[in-house]
Amino acid sequence: MTLYAAYASNLSPREMADRCPHSPLRGTGWLVGWRLTFGGEDHGWEGALPTVVEDPKSQVFVALYDVADADETKLDEWEGVNLRLYRKVRIRVQTLDGDVAATTYVLDAFEGGLPSARYLGILAEAADSAGAPDDYSAELRRRPCRSVGL
Repeated sequence: MTLYAAYASNLSPREMADRCPHSPLRGTGWLVGWRLTFGGEDHGWEGALPTVVEDPKSQVFVALYDVADADETKLDEWEGVNLRLYRKVRIRVQTLDGDVAATTYVLDAFEGGLPSARYLGILAEAADSAGAPDDYSAELRRRPCRSVGL
């Protein structure tokens, strides 16, 4: 099993159950010293793709999943590891029970670009369903974005 820290649409337990049916939700936590941002606009659907970058003044809410070996290959495919879109990195996650080591995916592209309004809505709903604080989801909904089709 690999402990995986999800920060975007994979925050949604429903989405993760579809993508990785053998990988239970373990809890939630924070990537302290990291910031949610977007990049790779030329690779994304409707706009830039989510990623995290180190930033000492920020933190990112994450859901922690115990990813079964049978699901890890599927998750790598979903995240575009084979296409070199995202790469796996080891990070520390702050939880109520203490810090834990986990794996997450980081976009292998330059930061910049705007996500679509629709995608930001998906991220905010995923954060809500994972139990993120209301102000975290609200901040996602307020982020600059582009209209679909522009």
